[in-house]
Amino acid sequence: MTRISDLLGGGATLSFEFFPPADEVARKQLDETLDELAALAPSFVSVTCGVGGDGHDRTRDIVRGICSDWPFPAMAHLTCVGHTRAGVAALLDDYAAAGVANILALAGDPPDGSAISGDFRYAAELVEVVRAHPAGFSVGVAAHPEVHPRSVDRDSDRRHLAAKLGMADFAVTQFFFDPAAYVRLCAELAQRECRRPVIPGVMPVIWPQSIRRYAAMNGSTLPEALFARLEALSGADRIAAASEAAAELSQSLLDAGAPGIHLYTLNRPEAPIRIAEMLRSCGSL
Repeated sequence: MTRISDLLGGGATLSFEFFPPADEVARKQLDETLDELAALAPSFVSVTCGVGGDGHDRTRDIVRGICSDWPFPAMAHLTCVGHTRAGVAALLDDYAAAGVANILALAGDPPDGSAISGDFRYAAELVEVVRAHPAGFSVGVAAHPEVHPRSVDRDSDRRHLAAKLGMADFAVTQFFFDPAAYVRLCAELAQRECRRPVIPGVMPVIWPQSIRRYAAMNGSTLPEALFARLEALSGADRIAAASEAAAELSQSLLDAGAPGIHLYTLNRPEAPIRIAEMLRSCGSL
């Protein structure tokens, strides 16, 4: 039951994010990806759940399987959307019984922009419940370097984030492309006496059009020159160029004091392997 909070501070971490597969073909792809990335000895991995709270059961099954079959801990994403307090308590009991020690507590994305349903509205409320569970989970929360798209303004965003993070152990950021945004985020949290570890999330741009859609939802600013260059490439050439760009961003973040790098894999191993190899060849991980 390795806790992510215990790993942070012991050297730069390397972690990967996956999403639950929708069918058996996708499940086979995820298993193959896990097998390949296991050779990199990641510090931990995380597993998302679907938009609108859909997929918590699939998330639970994947997380439990990883914790039992692979030699690294898995962190389960847990969202407010559609959850009752009784349902969350039962799910946490299930995770604890399976030896899962790490939870990422999120507000989540309601379907079609509708209001969040269930007993929870804000991630901070969910953090309180997870923190109170007798299993003693390590609790992470989300951070948006460029401000959460639903925030009223920057000041209120940082104030709420500092309060939420103060109840948790660490944060993992949404993807972004300007290291200055991460540096500013950490400085703004420090100004509010919040110095919890913030792990930056890095997205290699293997599928530019899909990532454009994600960025539109997340409020992430895109480097158009990079996207134009990658959109002109395909296949192995694009993977190589996208990996190099993500490795450069990751190196800048580590140089700025980031406690580790969290790579969004989209359930494919090629780019994460290249990025990790480049960072390790420089002695950064």
